[in-house]
Amino acid sequence: MLLAFDTASPTVTVALHDGTGVVAAATSEEGMRHGEQLAPLIERVLAEAGVRPADLTAVAVGVGPGPFTGLRVGLVTARTLAHVLEVPVHGVCSLDALALQAVADGAVTGDFVVATDARRKEVYLASYDAGGTRLDEPVVDKPAVLATSGPVVGEGARLYPEAFPDARGPERPDAAWLARGVAEGRVAVLPPEPLYLRRPDAVARLR
Repeated sequence: MLLAFDTASPTVTVALHDGTGVVAAATSEEGMRHGEQLAPLIERVLAEAGVRPADLTAVAVGVGPGPFTGLRVGLVTARTLAHVLEVPVHGVCSLDALALQAVADGAVTGDFVVATDARRKEVYLASYDAGGTRLDEPVVDKPAVLATSGPVVGEGARLYPEAFPDARGPERPDAAWLARGVAEGRVAVLPPEPLYLRRPDAVARLR
């Protein structure tokens, strides 16, 4: 029983994989309330599948790139669950989950990029081959700097059509695909450490 969730985008997404397939999934209806919504969504997914926390055998979590606050909520929750239940925790690049879904859905057939909202009028972006394998490390920059006429998966294409005219779905990570990627060995497993790519907005000042 693999519990997967991602908090790298404005919405929270949770899914449960039983080793054969995804048996329950839920996504928040409101954005930017990660801390309030993650635990209730986990409870809902487990209840829907008739699974107790003690039944879980592993946890998977999206590590971003994404905003500091959202990623912190997801990663702290994943580490805490894994520690209490004494199960492994697997990190997954959130862009990889988007790429996997795009390939599976047939949204792309050749090389493509994934671009998500990084705020500050920037995007997070990484390149993928036709099979959904990431070709480079994610970067963050202005859309004009990263512009491409090729296929672009993710919310970044909708937000900045002048830089990414060939928009493809999906727009935001789905925990169901994160779970499938880990369970089926279709994504690279990373340490459960955040991919911020830049400093947090709020920093402590030394006096």
